[in-house]
Amino acid sequence: MADIDIRRGHALGLEGARAAADRMLAHLAKRFDLAGEWRGNVLHFERPGVNGSLHVDAEHVHLSVALGFLLRAMKGSIESAIQREMDGLFPTRGAGGGDRGPPPRNTT
Repeated sequence: MADIDIRRGHALGLEGARAAADRMLAHLAKRFDLAGEWRGNVLHFERPGVNGSLHVDAEHVHLSVALGFLLRAMKGSIESAIQREMDGLFPTRGAGGGDRGPPPRNTT
């Protein structure tokens, strides 16, 4: 079962999403000694205490991460860091936040 599960739309197309995933892995590999490999359009990655996958297609990405016992205590900060990384690498469709949910309702 995933401790962190993030799904979002993007505007990169398949090739762009794969390139963004490669940049993300390169950054995380330097910072956290993370190793990964592609199997089709799924990037699998791991290191002691962490394993997961990033599924990419032409319009969506789905990140699933399982944390080891010691890292679960830091889940909130890890998830926030991942969200920031993905915000920079996987821009959403449209100007108003893409697939992050419906726009706020105007109650006036």
